[in-house]
Amino acid sequence: MKIYQSIDDFSCTADTVVTIGTFDGVHEGHKIIIKRLIEITKNESKESVLLTFSPHPRNVLFPEGDNLTLLNTDQEKIKQLEELGIDHLIIQNFTKDFSRIKPVNFIRDILINKLRMKYMIVGYDHHFGRNREGSFEELNNLSLLYSFSLERVQAQVKNNITISSTKIRNMLLNGDVKKANMFLGKDYSISGKVVHGEKIGRTIGFPTANILFEKNKLIPKCGVYVVKVIIDHVKHFGMLNIDCNTHKLEVHIFNFSKDIYDKKITIKLIERLRDNKKFDSLNELKSQLIKDKDNCNKFLELKQ
Repeated sequence: MKIYQSIDDFSCTADTVVTIGTFDGVHEGHKIIIKRLIEITKNESKESVLLTFSPHPRNVLFPEGDNLTLLNTDQEKIKQLEELGIDHLIIQNFTKDFSRIKPVNFIRDILINKLRMKYMIVGYDHHFGRNREGSFEELNNLSLLYSFSLERVQAQVKNNITISSTKIRNMLLNGDVKKANMFLGKDYSISGKVVHGEKIGRTIGFPTANILFEKNKLIPKCGVYVVKVIIDHVKHFGMLNIDCNTHKLEVHIFNFSKDIYDKKITIKLIERLRDNKKFDSLNELKSQLIKDKDNCNKFLELKQ
């Protein structure tokens, strides 16, 4: 997969099949669109292009609101899209000026003239151009004018709920990791570097790795979680605590004692065990952690 940091950097002599969107989470609905993109690319003997944006358009257009945290960092998105077999990935810097491009100019000047688009795949709720005023109906009219084929992929539904990045974010913020993972088609993960913490856990037999993560990464509802921990491509199990006030991440890795300071690790959330609690003493905390570890192991045994 070739990666470009702007539309202007794009270089391809072949005609293309294009899809556009933020693709946050690269969830089960996104995968259907991408699968169709690749199918048409092969059938039409063209090359596939996915155009996405960074930062997220909502954070540019509504900076006065709460900063939107995302299911994917840019690097996570790149890795997941590469695994799906796309030929070209364009990560366009999203600015207010870019958002003001009129729909007809976006189609003609960018997609047709720069990206050599001959076929376009869009999701069920796709809008484009200035103020998202470009509708599917307008796209259809423009496809006749500029001679490109157009296809809309219908909404993907699970348990009578339409899959969307917004709904998955809300599931995680409510602590419903199990449902979020089902809609993502994978375990929700957080990667980061292990940094020094207060080292209280090691004094009671529960050493923890403190994780420094990217600031725009969505952190689920605070509490204690059953997790997988990936270190140097090796899977371990453990339990993660997310602090309610600071969103600090501390993970205790079962049967593990290696020094991993400054190492990048990945935490995959499996299930939420409980809310956070306040403890009057370290002994109380230790007793609760023993119960948590026992509950984690029971849960993992049932999963096997």
